[in-house]
Amino acid sequence: MTTLTLPRLPVPTRPRRRLGLIAGALIAVGLIVVHIWAFTLTDFSVSALIGGWSGMVDFLSSAIPPDLSWSTVVQPGIEACLVTLAIALVGTTLSIPFSVALAVLGARTTSRNSFVYQAARGVMSFLRAVPDIVFALIFVTAVGLGPFAGVLALIFHNSGVMAKLWSETMEEIDDGPTEALRVGGASSAQVAVHAVLPSVVPQCVGLLLYRFDVNVRSSLVLGLVGAGGIGFLINQSIALFRFDQMLTYILMVLVMVVAVDLLSGAVRRRLGAA
Repeated sequence: MTTLTLPRLPVPTRPRRRLGLIAGALIAVGLIVVHIWAFTLTDFSVSALIGGWSGMVDFLSSAIPPDLSWSTVVQPGIEACLVTLAIALVGTTLSIPFSVALAVLGARTTSRNSFVYQAARGVMSFLRAVPDIVFALIFVTAVGLGPFAGVLALIFHNSGVMAKLWSETMEEIDDGPTEALRVGGASSAQVAVHAVLPSVVPQCVGLLLYRFDVNVRSSLVLGLVGAGGIGFLINQSIALFRFDQMLTYILMVLVMVVAVDLLSGAVRRRLGAA
């Protein structure tokens, strides 16, 4: 019995692989050129950083040890941390109804009118595009210095961010229940109330807790422009060259942020387990 041996055929070239290599090389070169341009534009200089080591040493020597005077530093710092937490809490809570309204109007599963959908998306984009610190500067000129300006800034900015996150969560749900309600003659509002919102509550609560974490940090930055809280004390201590007080406030902020992270993380884990 004889076995047939088939001749080996030449392996055809793979032009796609060559094109992929060329495209990858062009992208790599482009990234290098863009980064060189960015380094030049930002005056990035390692020698300047190394040459400024003496200034860093002077700064650290004046900041360490931190000032732990109770009546003049620690007690006002604790009170300011509570104000910062209050700004984040109120700003996050009061942004919920606006976020829900924008999310329902800006999600394809609940908004059937293209004009309403695009308008809601446009409002979301505007509120997200304007940083909260810019909103704070605007409201400081409107209502004056203090925590109220920070609360208003967080309401506006956080409404756009949470609405964006919640609308995307709504668009990822199963279309079966919503289509069944629409076939039965339900309106968009009824679909949102009875099908969409109940199915996304756990995810939305998790995103809300995440935004509260972010808003605590944002409240610190808002204090630097006069919106009250611990950020205002940090800015004041820097202006007075009291870097030992500044270090005390920064350590207090670290403790506050870690505590909020642990608390929100525990709540999110409970929600995930449920």
